[in-house]
Amino acid sequence: MYINLLVQIKNGQMAKKEMIKIPFSNMDMSVAEVLAKSKYIDGVAKKGRAPKKYIEIKLNGNLNDFKFISKPSRRLYFGVKDIRLVKQGFGLGVISTSKGIMSAKEARKQNAGGVYLFEVW
Repeated sequence: MYINLLVQIKNGQMAKKEMIKIPFSNMDMSVAEVLAKSKYIDGVAKKGRAPKKYIEIKLNGNLNDFKFISKPSRRLYFGVKDIRLVKQGFGLGVISTSKGIMSAKEARKQNAGGVYLFEVW
């Protein structure tokens, strides 16, 4: 799940690694693509074959910290009007909508609310 993904990215950056590999899941791939589009990581690629697929993530050190809003035990749903800026516009909020996983800014543009997953800055 995306919780393990964020922790591994942060630990990899603290250890000054250039690249990390994590087991593949569709949700992790979508979250990693949103982070890559927002320049928090350099690149993301799906590698391997069916039983041993993994995601290869190139790190760049831009992700300082993160905060989980929704947890597996408690999901928080935000409407379009409830979505606000993260760190006065210097952060990124990630939302799982019916149209897929996207940034909070993109969700506001597409007029879509959903489960507010986490914030990064």
